[in-house]
Amino acid sequence: AAMAGGGWARAVRGLLLDVSGVLYDSGADGGVPIGGSAEAVRRIKASGLKLQLCTNETQATRENFVRKLRAMGFDISVAEVTAPAPAACRLLKERGLRPHLLVHDDLVPEFAEIDKTNPNCVVLGDAAENFTYANLNEAFRLLIGMDKPVLISLGKGRYYKETDGLKLDVGAYMKALEYACDVQAEVVGKPAKRFFESALAELGVPPEQAIMIGDDIVNDVGGAQQCGMRALQVRTGKYRPSDENHPEVKPDAYVNNLAEAVDIILQHL
Repeated sequence: AAMAGGGWARAVRGLLLDVSGVLYDSGADGGVPIGGSAEAVRRIKASGLKLQLCTNETQATRENFVRKLRAMGFDISVAEVTAPAPAACRLLKERGLRPHLLVHDDLVPEFAEIDKTNPNCVVLGDAAENFTYANLNEAFRLLIGMDKPVLISLGKGRYYKETDGLKLDVGAYMKALEYACDVQAEVVGKPAKRFFESALAELGVPPEQAIMIGDDIVNDVGGAQQCGMRALQVRTGKYRPSDENHPEVKPDAYVNNLAEAVDIILQHL
């Protein structure tokens, strides 16, 4: 409520929303919507504000991801989702790269059109149960055997929240391969500037008229602010009170959840 008079809510034309931890908490059972979030998405659309989901989700194709969100009551289309896999495919094609995939089984169809013979790079996603020692070691051996190792990571998150607790994210495994191979990964996804810029382009709104809402202080809030956007942190998902003392990143505001953020934004329209 202290933030309700915040100047941060003014002159907004579009919202970028993180998904996991903002709209819902993922889980083995498919996950659970966060209270008020489906209604908040409806209110955003009814208000005429533009909306784009900007997610690092890499455990499903966009089609299946959207199907799951719709089943939870979210009025979202595939075109409204900016996700790392399609962005990675564009990059692979541009650079003539043939990936060895260490990703979730359900993400593999996103790479159907990509040549994967005789790989000359490794693409890492949130592989969950596929992050076995054998699979990591196979990726390591490929990289270490290359003259110029190329490691592409679909995000660099440290952990995320599922219904049964926190889970290690792709960034932890990315760091392991970086360290073992003495290579710098190229990140496709948040907080990469190019990724936010393509989400803004799909939104059709300049950064100063957009607000990013996320639960990840570094990847959502920090990444968006570096692109000239305002950014809010929700106190849902993997938010922890210690985030409010982050040494580098200061959100434009904290809100208890997406519904509260939308209340404030709509009051200023």
